[in-house]
Amino acid sequence: MSTGNASMPAIRYAAVTFDCPDPAELARFYGDVLGLPVVYSSDDFILLGQEGSAGLGFNRLTDYRRPTWPDPSQEKQAHIDLGVDDLDSAQAHLLALGAVEPPTQPQPDRWRVLLDPAGHPFCISTLV
Repeated sequence: MSTGNASMPAIRYAAVTFDCPDPAELARFYGDVLGLPVVYSSDDFILLGQEGSAGLGFNRLTDYRRPTWPDPSQEKQAHIDLGVDDLDSAQAHLLALGAVEPPTQPQPDRWRVLLDPAGHPFCISTLV
């Protein structure tokens, strides 16, 4: 592996994009959760973010299948971790915004697993 950067192209983290059946619904949820505005929108894709910062994208997938976590029959492909100051109040707020609490919580005293409106698991933790 070369450590020289003479021919290294400029690469930067731009976004994480989630597949989902309804980009508007998922963008509304995460926009409310993170206070991010829409920076691009079409019928099939929405990008949330701030000018000059990485964002979150939501892509319509017509044959989308919800993750079945913790059941491995339809594995999660990725998940987002959100840092919070208080697990209980953050969880209550996220549930009010449309998150769902799954029946399994691996370590609820350290972090909580919730599901977004499209079924993607995400974690909240005071450790982040």
